[in-house]
Amino acid sequence: MNPLLSKLQPYPFERLRGLTKGVTPNPALRAISLGIGEPKHATPAFIQQAITDNLDGLAAYPATAGEPALREACAQWLNRRYGLSVDAATQILPVNGSREALFALAQVVIDPTQHQAAGGPTIVSPNPFYQIYEGAGLLSGARVVYANSDPARNFAADWSSIPDSVWATTQLLFVCSPGNPTGAVMPLDEWRKLFELSDRHGFVIASDECYSEIYFREGADAAPLGGLEAAVKLGRPDFKRLIMLTSLSKRSNVPGMRSGFVAGDAEIIKAFLLYRTYHGSAMGPHIQRASIAAWNDEAHVVENRRLYRHKFEQVTPILQAVMDVALPDAGFYLWAGVPAVCEAPARAAGLSTDEWFARELLAQYNVAVLPGSYLAREAQGVNPGAGRVRLALVAGVEECLEAAQRIKAFIESLG
Repeated sequence: MNPLLSKLQPYPFERLRGLTKGVTPNPALRAISLGIGEPKHATPAFIQQAITDNLDGLAAYPATAGEPALREACAQWLNRRYGLSVDAATQILPVNGSREALFALAQVVIDPTQHQAAGGPTIVSPNPFYQIYEGAGLLSGARVVYANSDPARNFAADWSSIPDSVWATTQLLFVCSPGNPTGAVMPLDEWRKLFELSDRHGFVIASDECYSEIYFREGADAAPLGGLEAAVKLGRPDFKRLIMLTSLSKRSNVPGMRSGFVAGDAEIIKAFLLYRTYHGSAMGPHIQRASIAAWNDEAHVVENRRLYRHKFEQVTPILQAVMDVALPDAGFYLWAGVPAVCEAPARAAGLSTDEWFARELLAQYNVAVLPGSYLAREAQGVNPGAGRVRLALVAGVEECLEAAQRIKAFIESLG
């Protein structure tokens, strides 16, 4: 067996199952889950229809590079969304959702034979983070170093906390903007600093942007800044050492379709295509046609965003009355601080405050949330997710409102 597998840590939801094993949720209340970030809004009918209308292609092997029409649809979306001019043939590659692409990209980029005197190559990840970043790094033979989120900057990753000695061995940097779980969006000045570091040390930047279409402000500058967009603004139209990854899962409420694309540096795209050709990760023709339909339509995205905006406007004030929580820049999570009243019972139970909060909330009020410490690692002496919980507001507004009222009642019951 691959010895690197032993370095992998349990997934957050596996840890949550262990935490709540033996817990009997209050049977008087229906179960409500805010734990998993799985979109629950309805999949648009025209996307479903595009799948059923294109089943005739199942008898043929699809090309790993995808149909030219799909790559062109992705390029046109980048133009409409960010004002970018991207070569559909050389700078775009369809992928089966951003998750598998994030993992596979590390296997392409990392050279495990380099920097051996310093302990091998490094991958830098935000902290807290999407656990695929860590797994991809470890299984590529790299070590993973974490940049803790900064509460003073709306929980954005503090890249300045990474010393030059680490940047010198870094081969891949994972960026998540809007962030999971914090919802923080990186501004242009932060992109400038990362590009300067990439130029100095030669590492690739992988920009995970799967939450980019869920945001709450209105107006010309409301949409979150993207990595490719930032590169063009800063005079880097060739996207050197930059790859963005996006997906239809959150944008179009189709997580089961497993459809997205990567775009950026043509040299990296070429190598990624070679890897994926051997990896056997071509997208089915019916999914490609449905993806074309989804990328070409913006009306359903506007409506989806309206639903989230309406939901967050109602839920956030209820929770703000009892928790340290604020409307995020974007995304569909609330990153909420557990109240201090939980500290004593948590200590008595031998749990962190966020673990105790999640377990007792499930037991007493039948609401599932994810402990923030499960989404982070201890770095620089602290776990930046400790004392917080992630609330995924993915269900309908009435269900989310009911969950918020139960959370409020739970906290008030603690005194």
